Amino acid sequence: MQDPIMTPFRGGPVRYCRPNLRRSTLNFLRVLSVVFALTVLTTSVAPLRAEERASIVRVPPAYPEMAKRMHITGTVKVVVTVDAAGSVLRAESDSGNKMLAPAAIDAVKHWKFAPGDGNATVVVQVNFGL
Repeated sequence: MQDPIMTPFRGGPVRYCRPNLRRSTLNFLRVLSVVFALTVLTTSVAPLRAEERASIVRVPPAYPEMAKRMHITGTVKVVVTVDAAGSVLRAESDSGNKMLAPAAIDAVKHWKFAPGDGNATVVVQVNFGL
């Protein structure tokens, strides 16, 4: 092994690390600073997310007549975009029976949610039963 490089500095010798060790330390510090920056960015205050927006006013869905006759029941998941005031901007069906989905979307468009900071995406379930 080689000895550390001896370099005079202000009247006396100072030991420096080997150049490749110094480079790897700098790379480690760069990676560490990026990880720290990403941690700070992802833990900053964010607007309310789907699970955090409670519905204040729920309008019950109108059961489609054809679905009643066919004894179709089930749950429809609706993805709702809510503005800062709690009003519904957009609603679309995510899963569930295709005959029940339009009635669920129409009902959810009349719902009101808790106000929050900015827009939020909320997933709600609308149950249909006879």
